[in-house]
Amino acid sequence: MSFISKNFEIIPKDSARIRAVSSVLLYGYGTFTTIAVYNGKPFQWELHLQRLKNATEKLNIKFSIEGERLKQEVLKLIEKNKIENGRVRITIFEEEIEGLWRENEVRQTSVLITTATAKTLTEEFRLNISTSKVNSTSLLKGIKSCNYLENLLALQLARSGGFDEAVRLNERGEVTSACMANLFWITDDTVFTPSLDTGCLDGTTRNFVINLCRELGLEVYTAEANLEELLSSDEVFLTSAGIGIKSVRRISDTYFDSRKTSQIKLEFLKKIATL
Repeated sequence: MSFISKNFEIIPKDSARIRAVSSVLLYGYGTFTTIAVYNGKPFQWELHLQRLKNATEKLNIKFSIEGERLKQEVLKLIEKNKIENGRVRITIFEEEIEGLWRENEVRQTSVLITTATAKTLTEEFRLNISTSKVNSTSLLKGIKSCNYLENLLALQLARSGGFDEAVRLNERGEVTSACMANLFWITDDTVFTPSLDTGCLDGTTRNFVINLCRELGLEVYTAEANLEELLSSDEVFLTSAGIGIKSVRRISDTYFDSRKTSQIKLEFLKKIATL
């Protein structure tokens, strides 16, 4: 990535500046969405745009999102950085907010757009079980806020133990997600994924895969399931804009098949190839 866009101006990435005393730096005051890029195009654009609008409203971020203008800037940056298949992240954040280390009377909200090439990942993931609990009653429930340190630390702990990711439970012991991805499991040809009530993120790829599974004739249910239900399933897989669909080979010492997951992934790849 050579270029970024800040406030609708494409500049060299090393030229970008954020105020030292800013609300995003001091408090993580902002929201973001990460969009998969296939064949040079942002995947599920309208859903990501709606996510940004919902999050800025919930976080009381004073910013009017002009969808078409934002999309055109994203497309320009994708072309500038020559991203054929990869990711684009849009971050909307506060650089100034009234009453908190304020220097100016005018509130300042910024938009940062960055890109990256596709991740190089193993075909099948190994997961452990995180001790970090998801708070299903959090004020940030369902929001991709810039306060992502807890997710990152949980991921680093998993990787330091030789795993690729980790299963996170909520305060009630319900299966919620992985650190950076949504979670699915298959039992007797029925597909399950945690319900939004568990505190999991309403991922755009998650929704795409739910609909795809139903097109394939599979029953899909959202569930408030415990760890035992997950570990007794036949197959487990993860989804996100960054990884697409990834089979889970094992969780701790429990191993899983990937037969049905491979079929779902194949259909997913066929779909995105037509974009």
